[in-house]
Amino acid sequence: MSYKAVATATLLARSLVRASRCRSFKRSQYNQSAFHYSSTSIADFNSNLQEPALPNIAPAKKVTTPQTLTEKILQRYSVDLPKGKVVRSGDYVQIQPHRCLTHDNTWPVAMRFMSTGATKIKDPAQLVFALDHDVQNKSPSNLKKYDQIQEFAKKHGVNFFGAGHGIGHQIMASSSASDPYQEPLCPPVVQVTLLGTLPPGVRGKDIIVALCGLFPLDVLNHSVEFMGSEETMASISMDDRLTISNMSTEWSATSAMFPMDTILERWLRYKATEAAMLEDRTTRHRITHEMVDELFANPLRADPGAHYAKKLYLNLSTLSPYISGPNSVKISTPLHDLATKHIKVDKGYIVSCTNSRSSDLKAAAKVFQAAAQSNGGRIPKIANGVKLYIAAASAREQAIAEDEGSWQTLVEAGATVLPPSCGPCIGLGTGLLEDGETGVSASNRNFKGRLGSRLAHAYLSSPEVVAASALNGVLSGPGVYEAPENYTGVEYGYGTGKPASIENELGNALEQLESLIDRVQTTALISDDAVQAVTKILLGFPSKISGEIVFADADNLDTDNIYAGKFTYQDDMTTADMAKACMENYDPNFRSITEPNDIIVSGFNFGCGSSREQAATALLARKIPLVVAGSFSNIFVRNSINNALLCLELPRLVERLRTIFSEDKVPTRRTGWTLTWDIARSTVEVQEGENGERWEEKVGEFPENLQEIIAKGGLVGWTKHELAKAT
Repeated sequence: MSYKAVATATLLARSLVRASRCRSFKRSQYNQSAFHYSSTSIADFNSNLQEPALPNIAPAKKVTTPQTLTEKILQRYSVDLPKGKVVRSGDYVQIQPHRCLTHDNTWPVAMRFMSTGATKIKDPAQLVFALDHDVQNKSPSNLKKYDQIQEFAKKHGVNFFGAGHGIGHQIMASSSASDPYQEPLCPPVVQVTLLGTLPPGVRGKDIIVALCGLFPLDVLNHSVEFMGSEETMASISMDDRLTISNMSTEWSATSAMFPMDTILERWLRYKATEAAMLEDRTTRHRITHEMVDELFANPLRADPGAHYAKKLYLNLSTLSPYISGPNSVKISTPLHDLATKHIKVDKGYIVSCTNSRSSDLKAAAKVFQAAAQSNGGRIPKIANGVKLYIAAASAREQAIAEDEGSWQTLVEAGATVLPPSCGPCIGLGTGLLEDGETGVSASNRNFKGRLGSRLAHAYLSSPEVVAASALNGVLSGPGVYEAPENYTGVEYGYGTGKPASIENELGNALEQLESLIDRVQTTALISDDAVQAVTKILLGFPSKISGEIVFADADNLDTDNIYAGKFTYQDDMTTADMAKACMENYDPNFRSITEPNDIIVSGFNFGCGSSREQAATALLARKIPLVVAGSFSNIFVRNSINNALLCLELPRLVERLRTIFSEDKVPTRRTGWTLTWDIARSTVEVQEGENGERWEEKVGEFPENLQEIIAKGGLVGWTKHELAKAT
């Protein structure tokens, strides 16, 4: 099919969608890249956080038109909204977050803060410093860095949690504060309807692992709102909800949230009672029964008739234990399909903020306790040749597991104890996977090289499956789950999963069509007027960027592939060191193939995974001025702008490269093609080799405010400039 035909078909399909949704299916106008907006959750309270600068409950702003839960949250907590403004997906808003979290990267952040000339933090209570990533590293340089972070926190009155308290995301979840990532743009929203109830032996981890594989492309840069009947939601515990929301980032969502229901209220009541009874809990000032009363007196819920960019459904009653991998969260397989292959396991991990709370450790311990019944009452040992590593999400979660006896069971089985920290999940410390080894982890990321060697195989699962695999020596489950009679697999799809009707079937078909359309870039014909239109170029910003295309042919190329986690907290890395490390997890030959001023082109969802600015600065260290992709993860776009690396979405180019170079696929290829981005004219010209085709495509204008940040060398340079102007 020609590009013109694709464009025509796409426009026709979109017209069909718009016409068919004139009431409840009206399409969002959101269609552009955005910054990252991460999950906001209210969770258990156990910290010494200062009093919040903002009230826990903001007064509701009366809105009469239907809104999603995401839109309602941003409506309520936005700052300086124009009177009468109704927040919609695609709107830019200003949010003043309750909390902002940094961890082992705090010292570089502090140095940047000081380099701007700033001397005072406006609201110290807004910040949380939690040392959690490299806590096993007792080197003088790392200990010095930790001391510097603590002194900076003390000087400015910032909430500080030293090494050993726990993982930052768990501490944030334990403080009833919002998650650290805030978004100036209201994202498009996906509604996920959960049907049925979780069968015995199936947990929240299985839900999110299955969703990552069943809908690998559908929630990129979208907010996700889960919904279901009271019976369905009652089968999903708070800890399971935390797991699902946590790992939705790996699903490529920018946020994920569950409705305010009786499960949440009951859990908050328990926390309020606990805080009131225990004198060492400063949480009594922030989680109280009065606060819960106020929260549920006017609960935020999505309105009937609210518009969603997409609707998906999953029948939990048909779900079985799922496994992610190897080496990708977007590959998910029912456990019973993998168990028959008897995949040997070398290492197991019950670690991370995703699945190492006390309930997870208890579930894992039950596997060994059940096996003890056929072992004369003695806790069996893990299989010969297998190592099992455990690290609680926080010191408090470990204490609970110890009180319940779960911790002792796992230790008795032969588990290796690690401090409550990130450890293997970030690829640091003891127990990493070595070349050729296979590991299964209850964590949230199994990107190539994330848990150790890039030549290892990493799977993700629930804690029970990790425990059973360590016990049996092969990838396996504890045997609790029983497939129903005449089982035909998991039920899922587009729409709400409601009984078939003409209206529902049409809606489901249109949802699926929309998802497919999102991957097609319409090729706009460049009129004479468009060619003549010129974007104003600021001083210091290039009017054109041109270079040879180097094709890194991969979708979901994550930040661990771009810049390995093991380097992230080495603050003494030079520019040359970063250039050498750039993309080595993806392709060790990348550094020998690329040259200065090359333009990197890659697939879809480029830069997903951890939010680390080194993914952008490492590419700059290799003197790459521009990255082009079919689509980007918002976290990468944000970090790129902040560090003066340009990004451009061009799906047509990606598909064209894949068509021409479909044979003899290699990870990194010098194409001989050239790309020229005429920023002044807002066009891209591609020359397909010396004697190949030449074509142009219109792209969006690059706005002046972003030009200014890039021209100043990034956000720090821009901030210095603005502070200098103010003085």
